[in-house]
Amino acid sequence: MKYMLLIQAGAVDADGGAEGCDVTDWQAYDRAVNDAGIVVSSESLADLVTATTVRVAADGERTVTDGPFAESRELLGGFYVIDVPDLDAALEWAARCPGARGSGAVTVRPVADFGG
Repeated sequence: MKYMLLIQAGAVDADGGAEGCDVTDWQAYDRAVNDAGIVVSSESLADLVTATTVRVAADGERTVTDGPFAESRELLGGFYVIDVPDLDAALEWAARCPGARGSGAVTVRPVADFGG
């Protein structure tokens, strides 16, 4: 079954990286999920200042603003889509992710299968 691991940083360090881990932690995790053969796709997102948010009101009026939701305290940093046997396996891989350390979090969501 496919699961998306959404990596959210609760805080970033002076270099813009996730608090509590460095690039070697990410390289080791990336190597581990790839060596396990479970990665469907993964990406790291560009700097937060490049984000744009679009909202469409009930009347169809579109509002475009710079940045993510103002009320959000977490920063979406990237994702992995993994293919593992069950939720327990997905949770195990999420717990191993450097993004889950410190004030970070990894949200695990099943990928919908519409049979197509």
